[in-house]
Amino acid sequence: MKRALAIVAATVLAVSPAPAAAQAASFMLVNNTDIPLTAIEARRFGTQQWRQVVVAPTPVAASGGQGTADFSDEECAFDLQATLPDGRRVVWRAVNLCEARVVTLNRTADGQLWVDYR
Repeated sequence: MKRALAIVAATVLAVSPAPAAAQAASFMLVNNTDIPLTAIEARRFGTQQWRQVVVAPTPVAASGGQGTADFSDEECAFDLQATLPDGRRVVWRAVNLCEARVVTLNRTADGQLWVDYR
């Protein structure tokens, strides 16, 4: 009997779907910086290569402006870089894009950056 239960348990575990691995996916980007963002780029945290993130609409207007970021990657941790209208760039480091549906980029008048997630 114990052997039969062990076989049934092993079979159930073998045919059960594996849990989905966390990965970054498209999200709503909210600009809470008081400056319009003209471009957004991402790079895997700890790397040097930036890649464009397509956000619609662009630019993402300041003070609560939002757009849908078309993004997909098997990793979770990214740096996000925004280009400002005058060409300057600001970087939010180590942003966790896994399971985030809304990412709000924040910036104070003195330049402090942080991200809120929903």
